[in-house]
Amino acid sequence: MSTPQPKPIPKPAPPKGASPAVIAAHATHPVKVPIAADVSEDELKAAAQFGAVADDTVTVTDGDATHEVGPATGDDPLAPYVKAYFELRASVERFRARLESAELSPKDIDESLASLTASLSEPKVVGDLPALRERFEKVSAEATEVRERIQEERRAARAEALAKREAIVTSAEEIAARDESQVHWKNDTATLRALLDDWKEAQRSLARIPKEQEKALWKRFTTARSSFEKARKHHFSELDKSNAGVATRKEQLVAQAERLAETTDWDRGARGFRDLMNEWKSAGRGRRSVDDALWKRFQTAQDSFFEARRSASDAEDAALAENVAPKEAAVVEAEALLPITDLSAAKQALRAAQDRFEAAGRVPRGDVARLNKRMSAVEQAVRDAEDKEWTSRNPELEARATGAAAQLQSAIAELEDDLAAAKSSGDKRKVKEAEEALKARRSWLEQIQGVVS
Repeated sequence: MSTPQPKPIPKPAPPKGASPAVIAAHATHPVKVPIAADVSEDELKAAAQFGAVADDTVTVTDGDATHEVGPATGDDPLAPYVKAYFELRASVERFRARLESAELSPKDIDESLASLTASLSEPKVVGDLPALRERFEKVSAEATEVRERIQEERRAARAEALAKREAIVTSAEEIAARDESQVHWKNDTATLRALLDDWKEAQRSLARIPKEQEKALWKRFTTARSSFEKARKHHFSELDKSNAGVATRKEQLVAQAERLAETTDWDRGARGFRDLMNEWKSAGRGRRSVDDALWKRFQTAQDSFFEARRSASDAEDAALAENVAPKEAAVVEAEALLPITDLSAAKQALRAAQDRFEAAGRVPRGDVARLNKRMSAVEQAVRDAEDKEWTSRNPELEARATGAAAQLQSAIAELEDDLAAAKSSGDKRKVKEAEEALKARRSWLEQIQGVVS
């Protein structure tokens, strides 16, 4: 019998949740599946030695026992039973090859082991059954190890998948539970969309998790997303209402500003724009695009008013420029009175200079404060000279000061007698009171004497 080469079979995909080692082995090692045809003539003859034909019945030696396997037919009655032996052996080897390829699930392994165990119980084949059973025991032990490893890998993969789903749900719940003041609506909405994509990817690429657990996690996830979406809709609904109110109020302020921009009452206009600006700030912030458009209109009206006021003021300054020279000449005339030596003459000359100062009329804004300050300095100097002269020649003040000094001197004399009496009696309290009273009245006397002098 010829011995054809075994044919490689297509590589099956590794099971979902398989370990990296299994996936690597699966990806790099081709699997050859044994077949019954891969048997030499010597192997066939050796297997036939375990069979015999007696009374048209084929029997097989199974260790120390012999049992019937079937009727003897044909020219070579042992041949079909020998072939069946090698087909059974090939089934065992094919099972082992599938173990190496990692294409079996634990359920497949258990079913294959049960089927092969039943086939090897009292097989209707001719061959070395003890050797075949011994081989099957090794393959069965290997299958048990593979099944346990796959089960452990699947448990780990399920745990990983469960942890990934739990992390997704926890992140969604954390976003949904935030206080509205801490929510960034755009970013958090994008994050929740990304978490939904992560959930779908976990369903596709990770191991399956128990249906009830997946259902409970999905319910938590959808509840968190729904809660966030409800809060988002409410937030933007309220924001739209607020923005509409702000826009209405600012539209009113813009209309007032545009009307006020037409006035030529510069003082009233400046006060009006100041008040409108305060109201604008207190109106709050609305939708940015609307706010920007309204602010542009408000600013245009404001700039128009103040530009008109500046133009009017510049024109007025140009018209008043010729008044600067006579007004400054009056100031120079007044400043020539300093320092004051003759108060009466100085007062008379100052009045004349003041008349010329007022008669010169208004001057440009830039000159008003400068000229007024210089004239005020001369006027203050005259007032100071008057105060000094009046104080030094006031007989009424001097008489009142002299009378007060006499009264204090009389009081001091009495207090000195009281102090002497208190010291004689040893009354420390009265001594202290008399000393304090004397000290105060002597101080007052010194002040009054200073005024009189």
